[in-house]
Amino acid sequence: MRNKLISCSLALTLLMSSCATIVSGSKQNVKFSSNPSTATIFIDEVEVGKTPFEIKLARKSEHSVMIKLDGYQTYETKLTKKFNGWFVGNILIGGLIGLIIDPITGAMYNLSPDQVNAQMNKGTAFRNNGKDVYVAVALNIDPNWKKVGQLEKVMN
Repeated sequence: MRNKLISCSLALTLLMSSCATIVSGSKQNVKFSSNPSTATIFIDEVEVGKTPFEIKLARKSEHSVMIKLDGYQTYETKLTKKFNGWFVGNILIGGLIGLIIDPITGAMYNLSPDQVNAQMNKGTAFRNNGKDVYVAVALNIDPNWKKVGQLEKVMN
């Protein structure tokens, strides 16, 4: 009976030796949505899809996110690394291997936020008629700005 208990304890220790990698994995699902939808998503400057969208990203890196839609201001955010509590299992159970494996695989981190919901604000309008390009920009006016001039329409 004692040998069985020792064998089970040893097997459990080996199985849990890299807790975060086993429980969480080295990649994490991150969901993207926008209002309005069908905005283009760029992660680390690479186009990955259109909203709504879900992708598995490596936990060991922080990621820059841009969500773009014509006629709207670009939405930018960063997915940051946060400590994954499952990594503590290595210390509690004595998983020396896990103390090495989890940081290498990135499983000792969680990406935050795990859901990105971009509220797209009207910003720039873009139109191309074949040879000319027209861009209209709408600025959000800060009431603290000092007015220094006024544009006037000139009739030709």
